[in-house]
Amino acid sequence: MSTLLPPRAGRRCAGSLNSLHATLFFSPDLDREFATLGFTDSSAMRLAARSAPLGAVGPGAVAATFYNYNHALLAQHFPAVWDVASPADVLDARLRVVDATLRRLLGEETLASAELAEAAELALRAAEACTRHARPLYAGNADLPVPEAPHVRLWHATTLLREHRGDAHLVALLSAGLDPVEALVSHTATGKGMSPRWVLASRGWRRADWEAAAERLRGRGLLDAEGELTEAGVALREELEAQTDRLDSAPYEHLGAAGVERLTELGRGFLMTAAVAGAFPADLIGKG
Repeated sequence: MSTLLPPRAGRRCAGSLNSLHATLFFSPDLDREFATLGFTDSSAMRLAARSAPLGAVGPGAVAATFYNYNHALLAQHFPAVWDVASPADVLDARLRVVDATLRRLLGEETLASAELAEAAELALRAAEACTRHARPLYAGNADLPVPEAPHVRLWHATTLLREHRGDAHLVALLSAGLDPVEALVSHTATGKGMSPRWVLASRGWRRADWEAAAERLRGRGLLDAEGELTEAGVALREELEAQTDRLDSAPYEHLGAAGVERLTELGRGFLMTAAVAGAFPADLIGKG
């Protein structure tokens, strides 16, 4: 990253913004709103919500852009989800969910605050430097109109930054030779990824798939017999993040050191408020 920014400044900022973005997918408001469209399956709702900016895609496109989902699971839902509701209707419902979720988690006073409006504009300014090439999920979201309400503008901006970094991370995973399940197992082994229970429930893999991936990682010297990362495994995961940082540096360099510091401060504050309000399951993150 640029020497104008402190080391990992962009990564820290991206982390808090990504978590704000993710409040959508754990929100009971999503289930209620998407049920009015005719959805009955919770997985289908969430898969449709994230993939809708790509249009009425099939399971192959979703597997490619989401990376760590089992194609067999996706084939159960795509393209059938678009018979339930069009991508345009899903996108409209998604914004209604964001509005309801952030009102519930942050409160009306925070939504009306100058700080929230400031965070939205800082994040949008950072996103000005994002690029579409080889970034399909970012590019799909970048073609959507920017919402008017500050809290929904902020969520839209976090989505742009999250998907821009996420698309770059897939390049790093491919470069490291990690397949979808190996990527999940090694991330969980860092202690910062989703627990195996959550991964298996949401990504469509079986316990046997998880164990086979762990065995492959042990064969490469990246995981030890207890399922912990070896020194080589730790180094690989750190290089993954460093490469992602390099590929995702432009938005944060564009915003500048002071802007990144301020956006990180604001984003962490909103995230803490949301977490205290129950935005995420208590057992979401962990190795067990």
